[in-house]
Amino acid sequence: MDGKHDLKSMDIKELGAFFQTLGAPSYKAKQVFAWLHRGVVSFDEMTDQSKAFRAILSEQAYISCPKIVRKLESKLDDTVKYLFELADGECVETVLMRYAYGDSVCISTQAGCRMGCGFCASTIGGLHRSLLPSEMLDQILAAMRDSGRKVSHVVLMGIGEPLDNYDNVVRFLHLLSCKGGLNMGLRHVSLSTCGLVDRIYRLMELKLQLTLSVSLHAPNDTIRSSIMPVNRKWGVETLLTACRDYINATGRRISFEYAMIDGVNDTPACAQELAERLRGMLCHVNLIPANPVKERSYQKSPAEKVERFRRILAGFGLTVTVRRTLGADIQASCGQLRQAAR
Repeated sequence: MDGKHDLKSMDIKELGAFFQTLGAPSYKAKQVFAWLHRGVVSFDEMTDQSKAFRAILSEQAYISCPKIVRKLESKLDDTVKYLFELADGECVETVLMRYAYGDSVCISTQAGCRMGCGFCASTIGGLHRSLLPSEMLDQILAAMRDSGRKVSHVVLMGIGEPLDNYDNVVRFLHLLSCKGGLNMGLRHVSLSTCGLVDRIYRLMELKLQLTLSVSLHAPNDTIRSSIMPVNRKWGVETLLTACRDYINATGRRISFEYAMIDGVNDTPACAQELAERLRGMLCHVNLIPANPVKERSYQKSPAEKVERFRRILAGFGLTVTVRRTLGADIQASCGQLRQAAR
């Protein structure tokens, strides 16, 4: 932003080094870091810092802060969906959801998406740009500030492919878990990917305690390639091999997301083939009735087909659930609100 430094994308050590270049003591880093992660929107709110230092910071740096363009509140549950405008005018979606275990926020990692999945609204219009670590944190902080609710879980499953923005996402995870900030344990974080195998192996090496959610959506290459272009580069068996390697290296269970699309991937034969591929793997299968997207022709599977699919998978000993639908009356599925605002 006009050559200024993005403070919220820095950790405490980096802030300290930056402050020293300004002639300020490095101990101020912990104080400023705490303010940033409380969601302040201006340097004037940092009341324990001198006016002179705040003036220097305002000249040399900036505090990112998204603007709420639209806010939709569900009448069915406590789901709140935000359309945030970023500093350059790009918009992203964030969804705040209430569960028995606490409040969870689903954030975007990119403005748009280039993965091209045929059933998803987020990819319509392609990728505009990736988000900075600060812009990912901002979605959490802004949702908490506006709602007054405390977020205990974060899901990277909004607009964009997180592993397509690998470096910024890893930096965001580091900042999210830093002491002195939100200090969120990564066991409370889920990261979704459509299956960028090379990045899964890079993530595996970090041995983070997050939950990796893989958008599988089909039991074989024929079906998956028809709805997910990424499968033409990394087929189902290559992806599942990477998933097994990830489980072995991290000891963490993988969650497979499976959007149930009527007449495409919801037959008993699909269920049996999927079960045979996943049998014996440390995993959880999450069946998701596909969200209707007006620009797409796909329709969600009827409830009876979803239940039949679930029973077949469970019969093979797999842990399987049907995702609870939240915010259905406010376009809470990813990409729909942003697309409507374009």
